[in-house]
Amino acid sequence: MGKFYITTPIYYPSATLHIGNAYTTVAADAIARFRRLEGDDVFFLTGTDEHGQKLAKTAARHGKAPLEYIEPIVVWIKDLWARLDISYDDFIRTTEPRHKAAVQKIVERLLASGDIYLGEYEGYYCVECEAYWTEFQAKRDDGYFCPDCGRPISRVKEKSYFFRLSKYADRLEEHIERHPEFILPESRKHEMLNNFIRPGLEDLSISRTNFDWGIPLPHDPEHVLYVWVDALSNYITALGYGSDDPSKFERYWPADVHLVGKDILRFHTIIWPAILMALGLPLPKTVFGHGWLLMPDGKMSKSKGNAIDPKFLIDRYGSDAVRYFLLREVPFGQDGVFTPEAFIRRTNSDLANDLGNLVHRTAAMIERYFDGRLPAPGEEAPADEAFRAEALGLRAKVKAAMDRFHLNVALGEIFAFVHRANQYIDETAPWALAKDPAARSRLGTVLYQLAEGIRILAVLLGPFMPRTPERIFAMFSVGPDDPARDYGRLETWGVLTPGRRVEKGPPLFPRLDLAAEIAAIDAHTAAARAQAEANLRSRSAGRANGPAGEGSAPAGAGPAKNTANRIPSEGGENRVAESPPKAPEGVTPIDLETFGKVELRAAEVVAAERVPGADRLLRLILDLGDERRQVVSGIAEHYAPEALVGKKLICVTNLKPARFRGVDSYGMILAASYDGALRVIEVPAEVPNGTRIR
Repeated sequence: MGKFYITTPIYYPSATLHIGNAYTTVAADAIARFRRLEGDDVFFLTGTDEHGQKLAKTAARHGKAPLEYIEPIVVWIKDLWARLDISYDDFIRTTEPRHKAAVQKIVERLLASGDIYLGEYEGYYCVECEAYWTEFQAKRDDGYFCPDCGRPISRVKEKSYFFRLSKYADRLEEHIERHPEFILPESRKHEMLNNFIRPGLEDLSISRTNFDWGIPLPHDPEHVLYVWVDALSNYITALGYGSDDPSKFERYWPADVHLVGKDILRFHTIIWPAILMALGLPLPKTVFGHGWLLMPDGKMSKSKGNAIDPKFLIDRYGSDAVRYFLLREVPFGQDGVFTPEAFIRRTNSDLANDLGNLVHRTAAMIERYFDGRLPAPGEEAPADEAFRAEALGLRAKVKAAMDRFHLNVALGEIFAFVHRANQYIDETAPWALAKDPAARSRLGTVLYQLAEGIRILAVLLGPFMPRTPERIFAMFSVGPDDPARDYGRLETWGVLTPGRRVEKGPPLFPRLDLAAEIAAIDAHTAAARAQAEANLRSRSAGRANGPAGEGSAPAGAGPAKNTANRIPSEGGENRVAESPPKAPEGVTPIDLETFGKVELRAAEVVAAERVPGADRLLRLILDLGDERRQVVSGIAEHYAPEALVGKKLICVTNLKPARFRGVDSYGMILAASYDGALRVIEVPAEVPNGTRIR
């Protein structure tokens, strides 16, 4: 039996979490549960990051001390994990004495080795992200802004302790190059190397004196540790590093996988391994940076007003339906989009129609044709051997996908067999066999085969949907110690003992009314959606009426002179055209000010699919550089969805949101119409996503 140590990021309890936050923890739980099935000694860690200036300011706005403000949010988070059946082994809080004491020992050790020193910091600081940026990173035409969240930031200068990050740049690059499994997916490895390490690493400021809500440096208590040394160290302090009992640390470190969102990958693949190198400790085997679960109008966040409360979804649809959607809908490592329609359709098609129908039909036929007792297999047919082979090969397929952290692929393999089992019912037609007394032995074989296939499915579904297998086992009288639960018997046929009681019970997943459920979710999130639309309008108005750009008059210079009809002369001066051009017949002309309100940006198509029930509509996910958006376009008759992926188009980004066939659209792509055909307008591939088109 091997060991397996998996971690989530520790969450920032400035507010309750949304469904996008839950995505990481559900994925980690599925991996942890699967490794336990494999027989590994698993340690699964999650927790909360409870220090920092942002949290202190948030608490003060609510008239509370930081810990007083944090406590009920942490209780809320733990309750969410309980409702989602998260099987963590430890929940670390950075305000716990065990963490504080160990972090101070880490700092003392790095001070003694010279890897931490006192200096002076000057740079641009974002309170919201708790991140510092260079002038090059923060500067834009209209001021200085955080590259992550887009908020205005200001320059600060103060005494600070620094970690010698630059000292470890070469070792970091060498380690990343020699260990291709260290950063996954592989595309993120190139981002870390090319965007951060190879351009050169600067020493890292790790302390602050302008707030006191943090861990004080042991020898200089006026300084408190800045977020990353404090927060990142949780992965070893939770195991007892620096304590009187380091047995867990000695057993489980190094971590087998740190699971993090892509936005904090650089901290986990640059700063954290450098700290470990300075401490002389092994590096984690893998840091997996997964994508975001987005809303159609971009990244999900409380500040944008578009967050979905996971507890509402759990209360209405059950935790397994929520877990299944998160793990199946999104290729793990990429961004995905949550919409009420996609969630309900996935629940209906996969869980109610496919899985639920298979289990319910099989149990109902055993009840009806064999008085609720599992029949013994009898007469065989060629279809049976093929069905058995597929069932017995399923474990290997799921394991291969899980070993690569391809969670959606693993679920895809499981539900491909669900589909195959439903096909087997249609092929063998047990209802027809039941009408022929001479075919009773054959009927028993068919139903026994189906029950065995369902046994295998139930065991493999456990890591992803822990409650559903228990309901299935109850239908087939599989008790806690029954060998039918044994993962090690998934490649053995005939484990279910004939004669056991079988009861169909209520449907596993009742079919949902699509329109009614979309309306229910929309009603629950109405305030959030209204806020998101207001924010979108505000951002668009701000861009349209914002600071002067190219071709605009400087602020305070008065109205710009109209030079639209001036033509450069050979000498470089402007002369007035003899007569202004006329607009084409039937076209109402607009002035430059009106046209300037239209925001056009370069947008890369990263996903495309047909809108169900609409022959002309495609649902596109567009990468706009700093966000992703869902846009519905009426070009389905002219383009296959896969033909659009990778194309870089022009998107109108400040249109009022609209809804087509129940699908929200947050923009419009430009296309040319001629001779009955539509052709999208493309921009050169080298133009960065999100570039303003003028």
